[in-house]
Amino acid sequence: MAEGRKIIARNKKATHEYFIEDTYQAGIVLMGSEIKSIRRNRISLQEGFVQETDGELWLMQVNIAPYEQASFFGHVDPLRPRKLLMRKKEIAKIISQLRERGYTAVPLQVYLVDGLAKVEVAIAKGKKLYDKRDSIAQKDAQRDIQRALKDRYE
Repeated sequence: MAEGRKIIARNKKATHEYFIEDTYQAGIVLMGSEIKSIRRNRISLQEGFVQETDGELWLMQVNIAPYEQASFFGHVDPLRPRKLLMRKKEIAKIISQLRERGYTAVPLQVYLVDGLAKVEVAIAKGKKLYDKRDSIAQKDAQRDIQRALKDRYE
């Protein structure tokens, strides 16, 4: 974990469903009390994805639960699209990769850096079923190796 970086939520499904090609850090445009909900770990990335609209990147289907102590005026949709803040060159690079066949952008994790919410966005390619089975088999084999080494040196 980097200095001053607190991980709030991870998308564990993303590494199972996709081959991760490249990752980028982006800021998120939030409204009102959404940052307070994020600080309380009331965010879910499971169904989230990144979509390009008019040369901008938007975080879609990420659920940030409403903050209970705040008023609800204007903050009714926890699944609303949220704009991602990045440099123009990074946005152009991501958009060009998204237009290639088979590539998508998914959020990997949300974290706080000096009090600001950031999201790690990955350019990924979808796995086939046999790729998923292969990665599960590799994880199981690695776990068995670690167990054998642990038992041997205890």
